[in-house]
Amino acid sequence: MTSNPHRLSDAEIQGFIDGKTKPLGALGRVETLAAQLARFCNTLTPRIDTCELVIFAADHGIALEGVSAFPQAVTQQMVQNFLAGGAAANVFARSQGIPVHVVDAGVAGDPIDHPKLWSRRIAPGTESSLHGPAMSAAERDAALNAGARIVANTSAKALAFGEMGIGNTASASLLAHKLSGLALNDLIGRGTGVDDAGLAHKSAILAQASQRTAPSLSADTALSEYAGFEMVMMAGAMQAAAEDGRIVLVDGFIATTTAAAALGRAPHIRPAMVFCHRSQEAGHRVLLEWLTADPLLDMDMRLGEGTGALLAWPLVKAASAMLCDMASFDSAGVSQG
Repeated sequence: MTSNPHRLSDAEIQGFIDGKTKPLGALGRVETLAAQLARFCNTLTPRIDTCELVIFAADHGIALEGVSAFPQAVTQQMVQNFLAGGAAANVFARSQGIPVHVVDAGVAGDPIDHPKLWSRRIAPGTESSLHGPAMSAAERDAALNAGARIVANTSAKALAFGEMGIGNTASASLLAHKLSGLALNDLIGRGTGVDDAGLAHKSAILAQASQRTAPSLSADTALSEYAGFEMVMMAGAMQAAAEDGRIVLVDGFIATTTAAAALGRAPHIRPAMVFCHRSQEAGHRVLLEWLTADPLLDMDMRLGEGTGALLAWPLVKAASAMLCDMASFDSAGVSQG
């Protein structure tokens, strides 16, 4: 019987970082991030230099209850925009040479025919969670499995996950509420930009939808009751990526809620997750606090699509490079004083 491979201790990792040619702690949170990468990869020199973005798109039945400022048709239109390379996520990714993959997880309307599209549609949108489960257990499991298989089609050492789906901030608020026990009203925001009347209507609809089920639900039950197909597929992808040794770049409110569900299913994947930015969505801030997650950036953004994860990627890449390439006091012949 062979013994388990040596696991790096926090003291070993910190000692390695402290030995770099800089005053102790001078790189601040870059050092904290570097320590996370070393701990997760179990090496003092994790070379994390490639990233891919996967955008999952799907429609939400609850959007038909008037909880969004935009019509459901915008989801399909935005998928076409992603495929044409015209969205913010495309622009940010292109500026860094990051490949973008677009997944139809369950967009309403006719199937989209495009050579670059990864079609994994479970159904043309979920049911309205106001009246019953958003999806069946079988649909949920199919979406989880599809997400895991998508990861197998990527090769980057870090994966950023984005989403698009009209109504998905409403679904995320309900999902986060059932997973965390946080007050529903604290998790409801303006999403695509609803006005005060729209926000009041959204809050009333979500309160009714919440009352259908128990105050607290397991991750799998919460996903089938309230999530969208893009969120469930992303949860499956997050778990598969982490278990395959990839860094998971967690974007904004939708992605963080999805990460909370993935963690509910598989708590052991937390070390893989880098929380990238704090969204302007009120619900994101309280959910991050519940997760004890301190994101790298706070840019007053609320777009989704993986945009915050893409902006944080250079920090992850730099933290890896610091571990791999920065000289130590000994190797550089620099006195520590």
